[in-house]
Amino acid sequence: MSEHPTHAHPGAPAPARTSQAPGDPDWTHGLDPAWVAALAPAEPALRAARRAVRQEVEQGRVVHPEPEDVLRAFRRPFADVRVLVVGQDPYPTPGHATGMAFAVRPDVRPVPRSLRNVYTELADDVGAPVPDHGDLTPWADQGVLLLNRVLTVRSGSPGPTAGSAGSP
Repeated sequence: MSEHPTHAHPGAPAPARTSQAPGDPDWTHGLDPAWVAALAPAEPALRAARRAVRQEVEQGRVVHPEPEDVLRAFRRPFADVRVLVVGQDPYPTPGHATGMAFAVRPDVRPVPRSLRNVYTELADDVGAPVPDHGDLTPWADQGVLLLNRVLTVRSGSPGPTAGSAGSP
């Protein structure tokens, strides 16, 4: 896997931030239509998880990632997925969780230890260069689906929020 994607979109604006999320009337906004169809059986669970996250927020808790990024991994075309990388749960540090497993925003320093471990394994196994950032958008652009087992966490607390999609 090259650090430089074959069809990246450098300089492309980030998706507009909206309040749409699972459980909202248009929770599918921004998702690839094939993913919407694939996620249809999970829609009741996604709606329930969204209600639980809203309750967390109403109780004054901060949840990561931002609501509009919870399903970010499913914005890329379903047909383009070539590899699935599964993470545990989003980073609980404010500004770190992006909705893609292991990824952080480009300006986050230092790169989280879990992602440094992934980079080290890639360097040792296939000689891949080790980036100095944690933006994995180029990987997603190449067909790597970066999906956490749990979709949301409370700020400062690793592990799922109550009712998080994917929580035990």
